[in-house]
Amino acid sequence: MSDDANIPLPPWEGPAILLVDLDAFFASVEQLDHPAWRGKPVIVGGNADAHGVVSTCSYEARAFGVRSAMAASLARQLCPDAIWTGGHFHRYREVSAQIMGILRDETPAVQQVSIDEAFMDVTPTAVNPEHPVLIARRIQERVAALGVTCSVGVGVSKSVAKIASDMDKPRGLTVVFPGTEQSFLAPLPVRAMSGVGAAAEKLLVSHGVRTLGDMATADAGLLRRVFGKNGEMMRERALGRDRSPVAEDDEVKSVSNEVTFAEDLVEWGDIEAALSTICAKVGRRLRRKGLAGRTVAVKMRYANRTTRSAQQSLERPTDDDLAFAPVAHRLAKTLWGPGIEVRLLGVAVTHFEEEDAPVQETLFALDEMAALTTDSDTTANAPSEPLIADEDKRRRLLSATDALRDKFGDDTVRFGFELRNQGNTTGSSSKNLEDYK
Repeated sequence: MSDDANIPLPPWEGPAILLVDLDAFFASVEQLDHPAWRGKPVIVGGNADAHGVVSTCSYEARAFGVRSAMAASLARQLCPDAIWTGGHFHRYREVSAQIMGILRDETPAVQQVSIDEAFMDVTPTAVNPEHPVLIARRIQERVAALGVTCSVGVGVSKSVAKIASDMDKPRGLTVVFPGTEQSFLAPLPVRAMSGVGAAAEKLLVSHGVRTLGDMATADAGLLRRVFGKNGEMMRERALGRDRSPVAEDDEVKSVSNEVTFAEDLVEWGDIEAALSTICAKVGRRLRRKGLAGRTVAVKMRYANRTTRSAQQSLERPTDDDLAFAPVAHRLAKTLWGPGIEVRLLGVAVTHFEEEDAPVQETLFALDEMAALTTDSDTTANAPSEPLIADEDKRRRLLSATDALRDKFGDDTVRFGFELRNQGNTTGSSSKNLEDYK
């Protein structure tokens, strides 16, 4: 139900999870910083004359039909008077940090999942019996005082809170009281649930599973086919019964991704393409978390199951995979030679806070790392040019691809240098940072 401040609140029994979602965040910050833009359609995205894509837009622009991941040329046709900006990411991080501070004022149990989203555990206790809805209202007021707004979902679990947060925007407050989870979830389409992407939705619908109520009673074999080992977990989510905890927001040490290949890679072109794809995933996660790191590392596992790693410190922190992918390529060359068969590749970015300390420790498990030669170290630390030299162009391109991947999935758009290895993976994993999706 949408919250009504005039209706008395029933007692809250059991867990209480909030999902705080900042409304049209990038565009809202632009309107905050440019008072003349307030109340006007604002679009953050790429150039309409250069095949750009909308990253996000204000609600005034959405009234014209503009949406994230839309071609900028179409957005300009729909809203010709919109104000366009390429984005100011350092400013977005700054405002995000202020808001996360507000959330931590309420509880230490905060799990930030992206630059504009965070879960909170505000379960009433004997020490702090305050009603979760009152906490949610106070958060909205404090965020609004900064000049932006947020929508909040309140429920007994992370999945329920996440769905509730999307029900009423902007500045909505949707509450799913304990005991009403199944009636709230059952009529919703399967795509409303985090973890159900376009491919999963298509397969479920082809078997008659259209709603979360259908998913809750679906055949176990079908759910395993669609979600693998997470099949029963997804059923529990559809029933509103999952109890995954809010992981308190400990300092993130690294953001990484690794892929194991169904067939070993033996050509440098294939290795380079795979690394580019992995770097793209790491870069996207960094931007979602509002993080920028000073160190890049590459892990390589060979056909004989031995593993080596190499890493390099950068001149300044970055979340730009088009800038650090060439560094990863150079590092990989220190670990590989013609004829060597590669079974697994991984990329990590770390050192988010340190500004001057030299890098000495490794990012990957020490028992998997072999000593590097002096020649390898020298080669690894040589300068590496970004794939696109112009930083503004890179930013616009990354903003556009992030918007497309957020809306349609990771495989929606790829750069040409990523395309050689499609289909040759047996699975991937993200080490050290597990975003809730």
